[in-house]
Amino acid sequence: MKLFLPKQHGAWAMLIIPFWLGVIEGGFLWKHIPFFIGWLLLYLATYPMLLLFKRKKIPFYIKWTVIYMIPSLLLLLIPLFERPSIIYFGLLMLPCFVINAYYTSKNQDRAFMNDLSAIFAFSIAGLASSYLAHGGITIETIVFPFLISVLFFVGCTFYVKTMIRERKNNQFKWISWIYHILLVVACFSFGTWIVALALIPSLLRAIIFYRKPLTPKQIGIYEIINSALFFTIVAIQIVLLT
Repeated sequence: MKLFLPKQHGAWAMLIIPFWLGVIEGGFLWKHIPFFIGWLLLYLATYPMLLLFKRKKIPFYIKWTVIYMIPSLLLLLIPLFERPSIIYFGLLMLPCFVINAYYTSKNQDRAFMNDLSAIFAFSIAGLASSYLAHGGITIETIVFPFLISVLFFVGCTFYVKTMIRERKNNQFKWISWIYHILLVVACFSFGTWIVALALIPSLLRAIIFYRKPLTPKQIGIYEIINSALFFTIVAIQIVLLT
């Protein structure tokens, strides 16, 4: 049986990076492994679940929602038994799901607000993975990995849109460039120069690659490299702070 998988390849980085930055910030527990697998399966389940709002192929999407959802919930019971209050992070994700469902029903999956909602949901997972070990939320937890993840992936969204859907939109180009520049300047201003270094590759690719004749596959490959650099450098920053 061929697996039914999401087509949004960029979402895989959002699935992985915030969660494991949270693990690095909070400290690794063996329960993070079933937590992550459950989180992965939950993401896979929400993809066909959201497609139900298009009101097409309903039996097919229900089948795949159930296939992914049941093992996901079973695995997520493990961190839930460790820290029952971790369920609050799941509740925080619900408004994001509602927003995603709305845009899916309107066939506006690529709307910026839809992307932003998904970014917040994925980044909340970073808070949850850190909370599993910490048992609390601190300023450091909010900044790493939540806020940094949100800011990074918003930049990725701007960049990808300037390369594909907003390719000829000069105003959107300047929004993307100014956002990336201000982000790097702000990190240097606050003294988080290692984080600034992690964001410089994003700034450079946003400017240098603009209007370059890159295929979606090439854009995706470069984003994987950029995401790997970001994760590695920010992870170093977190280790130095702990």
